[in-house]
Amino acid sequence: MGGVYILTTQNQNQDKQGFPPQHQQHQPGLETKMEPNPDSVKAAYKGSGKLKGKTAIITGGDSGIGKSVAIYYAKEGANVTVAYLDEHEDAKATKELIEKEGQKCLLISGDIGDEAFCQDVVKKTVDEFGGLDILVNNAGEQHVQTSILDISAEQLEKTFRTNIFSMFHLTKAALKHLKKGSSIINTTSITAYQGNPKLIDYSSTKGAILAFTRALSNSISKDGIRVNGVAPGPIWTPLIPASFGEEDVAKFGQDTPMGRAGQPEELAPAYVYLASDDSSYVSGQVIHVNGGTVVNG
Repeated sequence: MGGVYILTTQNQNQDKQGFPPQHQQHQPGLETKMEPNPDSVKAAYKGSGKLKGKTAIITGGDSGIGKSVAIYYAKEGANVTVAYLDEHEDAKATKELIEKEGQKCLLISGDIGDEAFCQDVVKKTVDEFGGLDILVNNAGEQHVQTSILDISAEQLEKTFRTNIFSMFHLTKAALKHLKKGSSIINTTSITAYQGNPKLIDYSSTKGAILAFTRALSNSISKDGIRVNGVAPGPIWTPLIPASFGEEDVAKFGQDTPMGRAGQPEELAPAYVYLASDDSSYVSGQVIHVNGGTVVNG
């Protein structure tokens, strides 16, 4: 392995920053195997009770963006259900960090592409915590292919089931419990706006999430439930070394105006804002956290 390149949010004045070449064989990847590990929490961040007494479900909350959001929610006083696939070591570490903040965490492992599992996640959450206030549809998968001709029907269906069908399933189950003032937050992507020639199916799902967010907001805003999205740019999460080859990982994020990839801790405050009463008049919108890329639409 080549020289070590350390990326932290304290180093961001360097023009170009990269990562050690690395690759993981299995998706969605393990945070414990990344070099360096993603930065999940800013040491200076102090919660102020913005989510006190609330309960949140976060899919993909075991690592990456979801992990950071889960910890920030705990810092703000929320109990959290983390729905994840099978990354048990990462999930356990996240649970410990949530409990360190004095909050409760429920771990539920399974395939969010399955409607019955999504219904079970909501039921177990309500049974455990007595209600539900925040749904963060965050989990996703992506598979690099250089041509649309290389995308199999199996890959296409699996990507759509994980990335967008799951949001329908979870939202339908959650709406039975969400009350006025509740919030649904969907993780879309800069690829919804720009596309990615190596991630055609993934980009398509992220575009679908954008439309889903706007349409759902138009449908349920009258009930006092807000629906918004966050569109990350290149963020250092396990999905990156689990998707791309070593050469692409080494230069990941260097094509942004800031010249670097972002860290999960730099997105989490956007999710706090959208979940809290600070965004009481915000719905159907998307926050772009992408290192300076100008996105219209």
